[in-house]
Amino acid sequence: MSDTTIDTNTPRASALAQARLPRWAPLGLAAVSIAAGVGIGSAAGMSNPFQWGLIAALLFVVLSYGVTASVEGGRQAKNQLATSLVWLCFLIAVIPLFSLLFETINRGKTVLDGYFLSHSMDGVQTILPGGGAYHAILGTLEQVGIATVIAAPIGLLTAIYLVEYGRGRLAKAVTFFVDVMTGIPSIVAGLFILSFWIIILGFDYSGFAGAMALAILMMPVVVRSTEEMLKLVPDELREASLALGVPKWRTILKVVLPTSIGGITTGVMLAVARIAGESAPIVLLVFGSQAINPNPFEGAQSSLPYYIYEQWQLGNEASFNRAWAAALVLIAFVMILNLVARGIARWKAPKTGR
Repeated sequence: MSDTTIDTNTPRASALAQARLPRWAPLGLAAVSIAAGVGIGSAAGMSNPFQWGLIAALLFVVLSYGVTASVEGGRQAKNQLATSLVWLCFLIAVIPLFSLLFETINRGKTVLDGYFLSHSMDGVQTILPGGGAYHAILGTLEQVGIATVIAAPIGLLTAIYLVEYGRGRLAKAVTFFVDVMTGIPSIVAGLFILSFWIIILGFDYSGFAGAMALAILMMPVVVRSTEEMLKLVPDELREASLALGVPKWRTILKVVLPTSIGGITTGVMLAVARIAGESAPIVLLVFGSQAINPNPFEGAQSSLPYYIYEQWQLGNEASFNRAWAAALVLIAFVMILNLVARGIARWKAPKTGR
C-alpha cells in the first residue's frame, strides 16, 4: 500500500486553515472597552463608576462581535456574541452581591468583636455605643433548630410518599398544595400562627411560635428538594432489592435513602439558610426582648432579623452600627450553612473510579 500525502496547498486545505484571533484578544478588547467606557462616561459627565462599567460592557460586546466577524467569520462571531452576553449577565448578577457583602463587612466590622457576640442589650442605652447581640444569636439558633426538627421529618416523609407511594388524586393534591406553600409570603405564615396559636388557643408570644411559622416556610423547600433527590435514585437499585425479597419500607430505608442522603442533607441545609433570615413572622410572633431568654417556649425572645430591624428603627449612629454588625453575623451564619451543605454533598456524593 502506497503512502498518501495531503497537499496543504489545495483550496480545501486552505479553507480549513481559517484565521484565528490570538488568545489575548479578549483581554485586549476588554482593556480597550474599559478605557473607552471611562472616556465616554467622563466626557458625558457621568460620575458613577457603574455607569462607566455598563458602557464598557456594551462596547466589549460590540467590539468582540465585530472583530471576530471580520477575522474568523460570522459563525464564530455569533458564538463570541453569545459568550460575551453570558459573561455580561454573570457580572451584572455578581457585582451587586459583592457590593452588598463589601458594604456589610465594611460597616459591620466597627463593633463586631467578642463583647458584641457575648452580651445582650439588657440595660444598655440605645443611643450610646455598647451592648451586643448574644440574645438574638441564641434566639435565632433555637428558633431555626426547632423549625428544622419540625419541618425536616415531615418534609422527608412527604417526599417519600410522593415518590414511592403516591398515586392518584391524593398525590396530585399534595403536590399542588406543596407548590402553593412554596410561593406563599412569609407574613402569611406568621399571620396563620398568630391567629391560631396566640389568638384562638391563647398561648403567649414566644420563640416556639416563631419557629412554627418558620417550619411552615421550610417544609415545602424540604419536600421539593428531597423529592428531586429521590427521583434521581436508579430504579434498578429498588428492583434489585425487591427481587431479593426485601420489603419496600426496608428498601427505602436501606437503599433509597442512603443513596440520596447527600442531596437530601444539602436540601435541608439550604432550607435552613432560607428561613434564617426571615423577619416578618418573627416580628409578629416572637415580640422581641432586650434580655437573654434561653427558653423558647415561654416569654418573648429576640432573633437576628428582629434585632437588625429593631436597631435600625432606633435611628441613631450607635444602633446603625449594631444593626450592620448583626447583619454581618447573619450573613456569616448563612454562608457557613451553605458551606456545610456543599461539604456534605461532596462527602456523600457517589464515588467514581477506584
